[in-house]
Amino acid sequence: MQQLPNTLQPVERAISDLRRGATIILLGPDQALLVHPAEGASASQLAHIAGLSKASSSLLLTGRRALVLGLTDNPDGAVRVSLAEGMTAETVRMMADPAGPQSDRPVSAVSIAQIDPATRPGAPGTDATEIGAIELLKLAGLLPAAVVAPVPTERLEYLPSWAESESLLMVELEHVRNYQEIEARTLQRVGAARVPLDANDNVEIVAFRPSDGGREHLAIVIGAPDTAEPVLVRLHSECFTGDLLGSLRCDCGDQLRGAIQEIGKQGGGIVLYLAQEGRGIGLVNKLRAYTLQDQGFDTIEANQQLGFEADERLYRPAAEMLHQLDVAAVRLLTNNPNKVAALREWQIDVVERVEHSFPSNQHNEFYLATKKSRAGHLITPPGK
Repeated sequence: MQQLPNTLQPVERAISDLRRGATIILLGPDQALLVHPAEGASASQLAHIAGLSKASSSLLLTGRRALVLGLTDNPDGAVRVSLAEGMTAETVRMMADPAGPQSDRPVSAVSIAQIDPATRPGAPGTDATEIGAIELLKLAGLLPAAVVAPVPTERLEYLPSWAESESLLMVELEHVRNYQEIEARTLQRVGAARVPLDANDNVEIVAFRPSDGGREHLAIVIGAPDTAEPVLVRLHSECFTGDLLGSLRCDCGDQLRGAIQEIGKQGGGIVLYLAQEGRGIGLVNKLRAYTLQDQGFDTIEANQQLGFEADERLYRPAAEMLHQLDVAAVRLLTNNPNKVAALREWQIDVVERVEHSFPSNQHNEFYLATKKSRAGHLITPPGK
């Protein structure tokens, strides 16, 4: 395996700090930015950030979330909202989280600036650092909204010692930008065991872990697939509610168990069980999306209300796992054309798409219809 620089660990540490509600420093090419998750922000935390920066703080929102709030007509990129004097932590939390307690008071701000949607982490400029802050919060499984403020210019000459004195972790923007790519490239097989199942008693589960010790992806190898021929494969993103609890809100449990059964019938294949709950937004945010769906939003609108894209999943880890399992060509059990395109992008030959639909119920009819009509899933007939 190619030796790669150890840039994952600093990002993992920053993710951990953000998840416990701490402030971190994101170091860009032209700016050092104090970053704090907007969800759960308190008055004392906002005051602490203001004291560290000695400059006005801002709230960063994705364009999609800002569009919901009526702050922009452009759903792309991000929006910077200068926090008006007297704007409370309660208002910050409300602007970040549509599934939380809401206020009847209108949103007000000193100024609003659209961040160039073409700016990506790693590009020069202040906007790139702010886009990077949004990406870092997504990596942390938090709402993509941050309270940010610039590190004082006079601190930059001795930034590491100042950060240490203030117990502020520093992470480089370039490391954030490359995190998911390197994490996928450093996946390694770390364990395997035979696990007989009801559908097939010849099953091996193989665990893959990135070099930073992050969350494992699993390969469920059923039977004895012949890798010299196209292998029947299912890419399955974990779903706690559907896979484990048998939730009727989605078809995930049916798809997982159905894939294992179908692969067993056909003599062998692989289910890749990918650690990207809720189309990549995480379990907590998926529960928030469910709350919004109960208010009448469809599954795509709910994700966008929270500030996410309709689907945040990546399939580079799946391709890497298949390469390590010596699988070069697959027959893919899916209704999602994006999975076909993603595997082909990473040099996996998808020779056939095998439809993978299951009957609907009264709780997931609308969900399945949305996947067909808005996400382009090839379900024929829908939900049947």
